[in-house]
Amino acid sequence: MPEGHTIHRLAADHRDRFQGRKTTASSPQGKFSDAAALVTGRTLETAEAHGKHLFLGFPDATWIHIHLGLFGKVTFGGAPAPPPTDTVRLRLTNGAAYMDLRGPTTCALITDEEKQAIHARLGPDPLRPQGEGNDPETAWRRVSRSRTTIAALLLDQKVVAGVGNVYRAEVLFRHGIDPYTPGKDLTHAQWTAIWADLVDLMREGVRHNRIDTVRPEHTPEAMGRPPRVDDHGGEVYVYRRARQACHICGGEIRTADLAARNLFWCPTCQPQKHRP
Repeated sequence: MPEGHTIHRLAADHRDRFQGRKTTASSPQGKFSDAAALVTGRTLETAEAHGKHLFLGFPDATWIHIHLGLFGKVTFGGAPAPPPTDTVRLRLTNGAAYMDLRGPTTCALITDEEKQAIHARLGPDPLRPQGEGNDPETAWRRVSRSRTTIAALLLDQKVVAGVGNVYRAEVLFRHGIDPYTPGKDLTHAQWTAIWADLVDLMREGVRHNRIDTVRPEHTPEAMGRPPRVDDHGGEVYVYRRARQACHICGGEIRTADLAARNLFWCPTCQPQKHRP
């Protein structure tokens, strides 16, 4: 599933290509036809993201709400658009560009009130402007009261929106935190450092459209090691590196199931204080 930086990047891509322009909407697949007819010919006013949710804003507080889920995919291209396939749930076009959406978990036309309800159930997003509850203290209040592991809390979109499996594994490694640490045992200083790091890492993810988490001294060039080869791209410390050598200590990276996702960590660099 795409992590939050990807959705924020998609919001920016929609603004670049469609904002301020009249847009034609269609649903070659047919599942979004009625809603597409209601927005076609109208101007896309904005696009924004909150966690893994994308919102395309049209006049009269009308929004297209998109959640890609596991299989959703967005494709952009220039005009003229090629003939669409029958798997395209939503196509947006104007005189300069087109966008095709395939396989999303959610693609729905919603009101502003419905949109606000989605925001209300999500935790703060490191990539959204701070204020009005979108700040690390909002998340800290939930984390600091919880017996749930910090690794699970970071994936809970009600606690922090937009963090996925890669960022949760990598940020915990970068701060030497045992992923099994209960939230209530984390210090406020540790949480503040985690949040600040997520802001920086995810902003870089938006900028480069990939996840890189290794510090300059641990890049392939600096260490004289081969670059990572993985479909997800990017240089990482532990994610999907089970049984490989840690870049820092040389020990073996471990993996286990936690919160229905594969967790990755280094038992030497992340001391095992709270392992069950």
